[in-house]
Amino acid sequence: MSSKNSSNNTDKPVGVIGIGSFGTAIANILAEKSTVIVYARKQEIVDEINLQHSAEGRELHTNISATTDPQLICETCEVMFPVVSSSGFRDVMRKFAPFLHPYHILIHGTKGLVVNLPKGKTISQVDKIASDNIWTMSDVIQNETVVVRVGCLAGPNLAKELAMGQPAATVVASHFNEVILEGQRLLRSDRFQVYGNQDIRGVELSGVLKNTIAIASGALAGLGLGENARGLLISRGMVEMIHLGKALGGQTQSFIGLAGIGDLVATCSSTFSRNYTVGYRLAKGETLDQINASMEEVAEGINTVRLLQTFLQGSGMRAPITENLYKVLFEGFKVEDALHFLMKYPFNVDIDFL
Repeated sequence: MSSKNSSNNTDKPVGVIGIGSFGTAIANILAEKSTVIVYARKQEIVDEINLQHSAEGRELHTNISATTDPQLICETCEVMFPVVSSSGFRDVMRKFAPFLHPYHILIHGTKGLVVNLPKGKTISQVDKIASDNIWTMSDVIQNETVVVRVGCLAGPNLAKELAMGQPAATVVASHFNEVILEGQRLLRSDRFQVYGNQDIRGVELSGVLKNTIAIASGALAGLGLGENARGLLISRGMVEMIHLGKALGGQTQSFIGLAGIGDLVATCSSTFSRNYTVGYRLAKGETLDQINASMEEVAEGINTVRLLQTFLQGSGMRAPITENLYKVLFEGFKVEDALHFLMKYPFNVDIDFL
């Protein structure tokens, strides 16, 4: 066993890869207990962090420093939290791969999916996607690096509320109990509770699939509809999440926990949610291109809907909320028409997954 593998990492710096709104919130939570090193691609952001203790205007704890060097952060930190968009996640892991070792622990905070397609192919060029080819971010880490001990963060963790120090909780999911315990040790505080779950795929899928329902919830709000409609959407959205999640390899229990129903309720009710905001603006008449052009960060649910639609076409499954969202986002279908269709959809059974 190498000396690094057996070393005590309780006093080592902790790494955060990515410094968007959620990465900033996680870095600040970690910095309450640990020295934190942040990786950012742009030198100007690194300089801002090191000189002004802020990242694009967001205030940072004085225990946080930054670097553009993947090798430096990998050599200094044994535990790292990758928090970058799903569209860039694979490229970042490939960039870090030469400097990562089996002794590292990576606990990511990215709620998205990627498709493992033949080189040069895009989703629009394939007729169907098998579930084996739909990768969560933990799949990406394990396929692109030698890291074995992988975990994820999921839960109702709206970055703006975390930044304000409001009470919240998250789930650290991993097949490895030591990863869960390490995540709890580093993150838990009087204002931030941390639960554990060994169904990492179910927890990751919970965080991914609720984003599509959040877009739909924002659209209902944009139409001026009330709490009855939102309650209907959340409950039917939950059923759809569980059916899709089970088809993609998750366990039902994870979807009815904090990372599932907890996160679903939060993001379906909050103007702080990027996905909710996309739906709201669509219902108000803006196009997807207009919305994307003006958003500072990616709304992961948009790409998730596109990917799930291709999966559904090849599987023969039905997921009416996701299917109608695809039409609204990419085929010019009106939000009002999608709602009219869903209200007539023949749901005959309330709960059929327990």
